[in-house]
Amino acid sequence: MLKEFREFAMRGNVVDMAVGIIIGAAFGSIVTSLVNDVIMPPIGLLFGKVDFSNLFLTLLEGEIAGPYGSLADAQSAGAVTINYGVFINTVISFLVIAFAVFLLIRAINRIQREEEAPPVEPTTEECPFCRSEINLEASRCPYCTSQIGGLT
Repeated sequence: MLKEFREFAMRGNVVDMAVGIIIGAAFGSIVTSLVNDVIMPPIGLLFGKVDFSNLFLTLLEGEIAGPYGSLADAQSAGAVTINYGVFINTVISFLVIAFAVFLLIRAINRIQREEEAPPVEPTTEECPFCRSEINLEASRCPYCTSQIGGLT
């Protein structure tokens, strides 16, 4: 059983999948940082200096009564909140990742797409008398023996 598992784990597809998962996790953290640290601050400025990660709706106050200055304050007080700002950040992260995957797949498809072969020049034509297919270089039809071309 251990031998079977080792064979399974060392197959190319499994190893490729493991590498993809590891790289994907690292890419996810890069995208999260891109969204939280690069994309969202300018968007927050456009909306009047809003920090999206601190946008929340308090459903039930915690041990310490609100209003809460930040999501961290509300959570430390034990308040029940809907964290729609975090959700917005997550949606934007997803869109960035989806767009990056789209660009990657598009590039792979371009690389894999074979150049279309040029059209093949015809080597045969139809006999005008018997409608059989004959070689272009023939001067007589091998089927009906009619003379073909300019040799009359």
